[in-house]
Amino acid sequence: MFIQKISNQTDTITTTLIITDGETLFSSGGSFELGFFSPENSNNRYVGMWYKEIPAKTVVWVANREIPLTNQSGVLKVIEPGLLILLNDTNGVIIWSSNTSRPVKTAVAKLLDSGNLVVKDANDDDPVNFLWESFNYPTDKLLPDMKLGWNFITDLEVYLSSWKSKEDPSSGDFTYQCDPTGYPQGIWKKGSVEQYKTGPWNGLRFSGTPNLRKNDIFKFKLVLKKMRCTISMVSLTGQLSQGLH
Repeated sequence: MFIQKISNQTDTITTTLIITDGETLFSSGGSFELGFFSPENSNNRYVGMWYKEIPAKTVVWVANREIPLTNQSGVLKVIEPGLLILLNDTNGVIIWSSNTSRPVKTAVAKLLDSGNLVVKDANDDDPVNFLWESFNYPTDKLLPDMKLGWNFITDLEVYLSSWKSKEDPSSGDFTYQCDPTGYPQGIWKKGSVEQYKTGPWNGLRFSGTPNLRKNDIFKFKLVLKKMRCTISMVSLTGQLSQGLH
């Protein structure tokens, strides 16, 4: 199979178009960029995503947060039957991989302008049919339209977890989760100990956050159905993220 490195701005990785350290993907609208980076005061290498137009690099997602590369030999590629993998090209070891629920004929990974990195069939843009998406595996940032909470059918919980430190993006002590019991609410925890609750959703806002008034920047949205319970943030202006620090 002929393998080609990225030479021009693109938002898509294919089975023949790969990303190596020093190359990046750009979302079609120019909001996000994905590539290799090192945190401050660290030589470890990670695949991450950041806002393209913000001068101070703001990383919003990290793929291999628990297993860093120790050199610049990383390769990000798509393989059959529809997996996105991060490979150490020196020894062939797979550092990180997405998962998939089914095989497809022509799998690609695409960076959407929402900041969602998805693996899908090249000819199918229906979100329902995505094989995998980074919005289901966030790190410490809540992006607009990302849904935190539970899928009761797949038993998948989507939640935020802090970086261990500025130098280390591996999972830290703090988490933000959607508690679906009773009237749903958001909960901050340190380890297993609850630090703060937002209070139940009252239809307009979380009742325990009276100071969080209606504004022109963002609003929260809660969905409670038989199959899922989710909290999301809707941006009213464009780029926005909330994070654990």
